[in-house]
Amino acid sequence: MSRPFPGRPRAAAALLVLALAFAAGCGGRDDAATGDFRVALLLPGPVSDDGWNASAHEGLLRIERELGARVAVVESLDKSRFEENYRELAAQGWDLVFGHGYEFQDAALRVAPDFPATTFVVIAGNRSADNVGSVHFRIEDASYVLGALAARLSERPLAGMIGGEEIPSLKPGFTGFANGARSVRPDFEVVEKYVGNWHDVALAREHAEALIEQGARFLFQNADKAGLGVFQAAAAHEGVWAFGSNKDQSGVVPGAVLASAVLDIPAAYLKLARDIRAGTYRPAAATMGMKEGVVSVVVSPDAASSLGPQIASFLADLETRIAAGEIDVLAGAR
Repeated sequence: MSRPFPGRPRAAAALLVLALAFAAGCGGRDDAATGDFRVALLLPGPVSDDGWNASAHEGLLRIERELGARVAVVESLDKSRFEENYRELAAQGWDLVFGHGYEFQDAALRVAPDFPATTFVVIAGNRSADNVGSVHFRIEDASYVLGALAARLSERPLAGMIGGEEIPSLKPGFTGFANGARSVRPDFEVVEKYVGNWHDVALAREHAEALIEQGARFLFQNADKAGLGVFQAAAAHEGVWAFGSNKDQSGVVPGAVLASAVLDIPAAYLKLARDIRAGTYRPAAATMGMKEGVVSVVVSPDAASSLGPQIASFLADLETRIAAGEIDVLAGAR
């Protein structure tokens, strides 16, 4: 079946670093690197997901490479072990422990008072304490643009959104997508579905197929590994497109992804680690979005020319206005 915007070949999966497998630093480090800085990462899913977890792993590898840090990754899929994982790492003397997901927040806040020498940073969190910081990446800045693009291109006033688990950190991205669509067409309907986890590819595809059957031709997903099922469904139907999240996912399933809401997670990880190592970091509940240059929309390379200059200008204008604060993506234009 031919498709007007073919994607690129799928990129190689990220290198898997086994739980608590240590790696020495390599070239390109800061001059001040001593090798004594130790950074660990807790993930809620595999580094091979081509999205959320893969981006965190890339950030950790940048910390290793550029700061000369000793690093470790724990793929902590069992939520009942989050607190145990934190305690093991902190007891071993790790200087910085990232929890890559909102679901790590409560465990970090419980453990942190017992280990004041360790800094805990929760990604997608919204709380802080003496040695616990959090960062919310405003993916809603980019998903708003994608929603507007869906409404601009869709013949039918309907799109779908598929998430992993229905957790608070996921909702802003979905709200942004819906608000962006309705900024173009006030009657545009957006239907939400949740997989219930981050790895069930088959169930995610079932949800996508159901939305396509209802008439949705654009599907925004934020489901980590399960999102592959959404891409597979889009690729199987002429005129149906998926939107990637967290990374540029245009190459995951060739021809399935029109554009992605991209977070520069590696750059944010490196900045946080550098500040913590330098002693200049002050734990807080921070946010980073288009204004800070951390969030962007990336149109799949082969789709860019087919969409044309008018659509490109439309997208660029939205991104400029969002970065300037002219659009409140969670409430609409003002």
